[in-house]
Amino acid sequence: MLFLTFAEKMNKIEHIGIAVKNLDEAEALYSKLLNAKPYKREEVESEGVITSFFNCGPNKIELLHATHADSPIAKFIEKRGEGIHHIAFAVDDIESEIERLKGEGFQLIHEVAKAGADNKRIAFLHPKSSGGVLIELCADV
Repeated sequence: MLFLTFAEKMNKIEHIGIAVKNLDEAEALYSKLLNAKPYKREEVESEGVITSFFNCGPNKIELLHATHADSPIAKFIEKRGEGIHHIAFAVDDIESEIERLKGEGFQLIHEVAKAGADNKRIAFLHPKSSGGVLIELCADV
């Protein structure tokens, strides 16, 4: 039943976030893989990251490069290496979705949506409460 409720509120996979050590090399790799160039590079100072976005059909790939050694991405790469960091879901109403998920017992890293990359408001669920997967909620600004 939780799956049905979850699926009804999540519109689609908005993007898949991939932690990388070298953004230039990763952009070159994904440009070849997807036969496309990134459409945007953006720094998100609050997260200590530079992002690079690729369109991939109806979804996006977000490359994440740490801007300093104590950023969440740098810590992730140090602990787990490069690779998939999170899955982001598009939602229409991020505030009500945060409240719904809290009510379902999910632990949130952000209980209030904040500014994120690519003109989105975001909030993350802690992977300890979501089967080991870091989940991001994304809503248009």
